Order: sequence, then C-alpha cells, then structure tokens
Amino acid sequence: MSETGSRLRKQLESANFDPQNYVKQLSQQSDGDRDLQEHRQKIQTLADETAQNLKKNVYKNYRQFIETAKEISYLESEMYQLSHILTEQKSIMESITQALLSTDKDETSKEMLAAFPKETEEVKQRTLTSLLEKVEGGKNIMDTPGRHLVYNGDLAEFDVENMNPVQRVHAFLMNDCLLIATWLPNRRGTVKYKYNALYDLESFAVVNVKEHPPMKDMFKILMFPDSRIFQAENSKVKKEWLEILDETKKNKVTKDKRKKEEEMPSSPQRPEVSTNPFDDEEEDLPADSGGAVVDLGMEWIQELPEDLDVCIAQRDFEGAVDLLDKLNEYLRDQPVTQSVKELRGKVEERVRQLTEVLVFELSPDRSLRGGPKATRRAVSQLVRLGQSTKACELFLKNRAAAVQTAIRQLRIEGATLLYIHKLCNIFFTSLLETAKEFEMDFAGNTGCYSGVRGLVPLGHENVRQCLQQAGVWAVFDSQESLTTAAECVKVAKEHCKQLSDIGLDLSFTLQSMLVKDVKTALLSYKDIIIEATKHRNSEEMWRRMNLMTPEALAKLKEEMRVSGIGDFEQYTGDDCWVNLSYTVVSFTKQMMGFLEEGLKLYVAELHMVLLESLREIILVAVQHVDYSLRCEQDGEKKAFVVHNASFLHDTVLPVVELRFEEAVGKPAKQLQDLRKSTRSLKVNPESTTSLV
Repeated sequence: MSETGSRLRKQLESANFDPQNYVKQLSQQSDGDRDLQEHRQKIQTLADETAQNLKKNVYKNYRQFIETAKEISYLESEMYQLSHILTEQKSIMESITQALLSTDKDETSKEMLAAFPKETEEVKQRTLTSLLEKVEGGKNIMDTPGRHLVYNGDLAEFDVENMNPVQRVHAFLMNDCLLIATWLPNRRGTVKYKYNALYDLESFAVVNVKEHPPMKDMFKILMFPDSRIFQAENSKVKKEWLEILDETKKNKVTKDKRKKEEEMPSSPQRPEVSTNPFDDEEEDLPADSGGAVVDLGMEWIQELPEDLDVCIAQRDFEGAVDLLDKLNEYLRDQPVTQSVKELRGKVEERVRQLTEVLVFELSPDRSLRGGPKATRRAVSQLVRLGQSTKACELFLKNRAAAVQTAIRQLRIEGATLLYIHKLCNIFFTSLLETAKEFEMDFAGNTGCYSGVRGLVPLGHENVRQCLQQAGVWAVFDSQESLTTAAECVKVAKEHCKQLSDIGLDLSFTLQSMLVKDVKTALLSYKDIIIEATKHRNSEEMWRRMNLMTPEALAKLKEEMRVSGIGDFEQYTGDDCWVNLSYTVVSFTKQMMGFLEEGLKLYVAELHMVLLESLREIILVAVQHVDYSLRCEQDGEKKAFVVHNASFLHDTVLPVVELRFEEAVGKPAKQLQDLRKSTRSLKVNPESTTSLV
C-alpha cells in the first residue's frame, strides 16, 4: 500500500473521525470534480483491500474452526476410550477385592443364614410389603415368589427433550425389577404413591448423565426406544443408585446363569421319553446329550447381549449389526442345541429393539432435514438385518413427508411464475435426489421392486398432492394471462423430462390433471382475443399505421420476426410508416402470441380445441375484411383493404399452418381449408358474396 493510502487508512480508522467534517474539508480543498473523483477512487481501492483482508481472515478462522472441531472429536474419542479403560480397571480391582474377601464373606454369610435363615427372607419381604401398601395399584407386585426390596428413595423426573421438571416420583428397586411410583397430591390414609411403571432389570440400561449446571445429579434409564431421566437428591444418593442398580443387575444375571446350570443335567432325559414323531430333531438333541457341542464360552459371545445394549444406547447401529453378522457367521455351520436357542432368544430381543430404533429413525416424526442422504444410515442397517421391504416402505414415506413439508413451508408471494419455479424446483429436485438415493440404497435388492420403478407410485401420488397442496390451479385463474400459465406448464414439463432420463415419467399424470384447466384457459383467452378484435374492427378507419419513431418500427419488425413472419420488411414504408392497418397488425401479434402459448400447453387431448380456437380467431378477421370489401366505396381505401387481405392470406396464414404442423407433427387441415376459402377475397374483391 502507498504512503497516501496508509495515511488515508489511519485517518479513517481514528477514534475521533467525523465523516461530515471530513467531507466538508475535502470539498473545500479540492479544485474540482476531478480531485473528488480521484479521492473517491482511493477510498474505493481502500474498501476493496479491506474487504479482501476480511475474506482472508474469515477463511483463516474458518479453517482453524474446522481443525479445532476435528481435534475436539479426536479428544472425545480418546476420552471415551480412557473412560472404557478406567471402567475395566475398576471392574478388575473390584473382582480382585471380592476374591480376597470372598472367604470371609462366605463364612459370615453362612453363619448368618444358619442363624437366621427364615428371618432374613421374611424381613425383606415384610419391608417390601409394608412399602407397597403405600402404593396405589401395587398389590399384585408381591405375587412373584422370592421378590424382595433392595433399595428405594425419592427422585425427580425431568423431560428428555427440554429438561424441564415433570413430576416427583418414588423408586423401588427389587431383586428382579424396578418400580416407579408418582406422588399423590391428595393422600388417602396410608397411600402416598400411585403406580406408574414396572421395568424388568433386563429390559433397561442405566446411563450416567454428565453434569451441566443446573442439570446435575442425574442419570438416565433407557427402555428402547424410550428413555427417562431422574435426578437424585445429591451426588452421594446418585452414586448409590448407580452402584446398587449395577450390582443388582449383575446379581440377577449371575443367579439366572447358576439356575440354568443346575437345570442342565436333568434336560437330556426329556428327549428319550418323547414319543411324538413330529418333534424337531434339533430340539431333541441338547448340547450335552452326547452329540456335537457348540462352544459358547468365548468372552465375546458371553458379553454379546450386553454389547448389543450398549451399541443401541450409544446409537452405534453399524457396530450392533456387525456383532450380529459375526454371531450368525460363527453359528452358521453349528448344530442347533438348547444353549444356542437360548442365546438366539436373547439376541432376537435385541434385534427387535434395534429394528424399532431404526424404524423410529425413518419415521416422519423425526426431523426431515438433511435430504435423502440423512436416511441412508438407518436404511442400510435395516437392509443388513433382512428388513429390506420395510426399509423401502419407510424410506418412501419419509421422503414423501419431507416433500409435503417443504411445499407447505413455501410461501405464495411475488410473481406466479417465480412461485412455480420454486415449487417445481423443490418437488422435482427432491424426487430426483430420492430416486438416486433409492437406487444406491437398494441396488441389487429384489425385495424392493425393480430399480427406480419402485418410485412410480410415490411419484404419481405426490404429483397429485403437490398440485392440490400448492394450489397450482390458481395459475389458470382469470387474473393470470395465458402467457404466465403456458410458462408455468412449460417449466413443469421440463422438470418431468429430467425425471424421464432416469426412467420415471410423470408427464402423463401432469397432463391428465391439467388438461381440464388448460382447455378452460384456452377457450377463455380465445374469447378475450375475439372480443378485442371485434372492438378494434368497430373503430377501423383503414389507414396506414404510423409508429412515429424509428425505434418503435424496429421493435415491431423484431416482434414480427420472432413470431415467424420474416418478410415483414416489404410491408414497411418510408420513415416510420407501415403499409398495414393498426387493426390487422394488432390482430397478427395477438393471434401469433396465442398460437405460441397454445403450443406450449398442447397435449393430444386438446388438438381439436386449439385448432378450432385458431380457426375462430382467424375467421373474425377474415369476415371483417370481407365485410369492408363489400361495403367500402372509396377506391383507394378498397385497394388498401385488399393489400391487408393479401397480407393475411399470403403471409400470416401460411406461417400459422407451418408453425402448427412443426410443433404438433400433424397438418392443420381446418386452417388449410379456411385459407383456400379466403382466396376469393383476392380473386374477386368486387364480389358481394360473404364468406359466412
């Protein structure tokens, strides 16, 4: 930067800079306009440099922001790994401690059980019974034998979405389930709580909630696909809840496992007694019956159900499906024993939970932002789980809801053509992206129709809903011109053509829905042109047209050239004169415009409608010329009328016939017959016989 520029920058950046005084001094010191222009150029250069520096700083900060986000992601993953390692270390230390103290504990517990075997069990059950008497609707909970109270206390429940307080509850943790009871506002005797929910210990997972004031001392209970958040009285109570819940769940798993091991020796005797010839052979051969034995003692198999729970809770859908694939691959060639069936029973429950979560991910209730790619994760995992048909159905429903939501949010404001552009861009672009994503997600999957043909019902149905929801029929309202309606339909047809390139043709659906309104619009605009032509005919003076300026004449020539009348030059005279009447020129422009807009709206069902409309419009002009020839007495004016009739017969009508045949692919027979009948105007202009 030059010294002058640096001085100017410092002056503008000073804290006491006053723009009005600066401009005033500059105007007094400058010699003229040139100095002001040079100073303006310097300020503009300084502004451009400042803007460029600002862009560089923004780009630099943006890159630093991206790098920082990546580092945070890396740190988060490392912290998660560290937490996992610490958890493992804690469990190892606890197991070592328990092993060292197991002897003393076993001896003490044996002595206590020997001394008070029935009293301990009775005290636990009596305590639970006395507490449950305070719960309205909780009398049947004690029907399960062996159920006793482990821990209980007051908690506060918060909303999962917005973290607002919901209600005050009292939780009862038993050796096999968790009871949630709400506080009664109006107590009735000893009843203080009301039954709310009862969860089996195996049906939920407990997750610690990080503290973000004022949200603290909270933990979450996950019951897929739902969850509930509770707040303890303080951090100590929260820690007790987490530890006791974890310990109780482990004790139940250990107890169930020990019970199954005790029952195993008696199970081989059952197949020998069976006399049913239709029993499945696989069910008759348990793992320990002397046949093949499946090794299910590996650590990853033993921890598989819990690992699946963790993956679902952490939304690691890919990891959960990978574990299922690994298990299926391991058991593929293994015999189906009783232990394998039990393992599969546990796994199938997790598969059901995982499927429910994935289905919820694709439901329209979830956020519809992100486009079709946002559904790819859930769809791919459902396909891997063998739920391809369900994934296909949910994917299409999700995208249909997204398109309808986007259309509802589109505001009808400004020009109609602009609104139709936005509407078609939203609908057809979304459908095109959905088709591409559909082919990518379900490629080679025969359970989801065949390629993009699976989108045909969605496309046809959504075209109808799109038009109905967006109020497209307002385009054909009498307040809108035929030009606007034609452009809108042309835009929609062009978008349909893009979809036909991928094998999805919606043109027929679009045409079938619009044909009635297009027909009404054509007939309405035809009547408007006829009325306007008749009004001009009533004021016809048969004089040459004077455009006053060369620019206006050049504009008229260009309009005629665009309309297809290329030899209009021969009908122009000296200066700004046109050797045609104002009525004939206006009629030609209006009729050629109607032809072009009608061809944009053309469908096979409207062939005769458009053809008859053109014939009626042309017939109005021809009848007026015929009437003028028969009634005009002035020889000079009569020659001018013949000149205009020649223009219509030799120039305009052939162009109309040719343009119609090129666009439609069929000759316009009615227009050809009309042109042949008008030859009498040129051949015998003195005739008093009317065309009609």
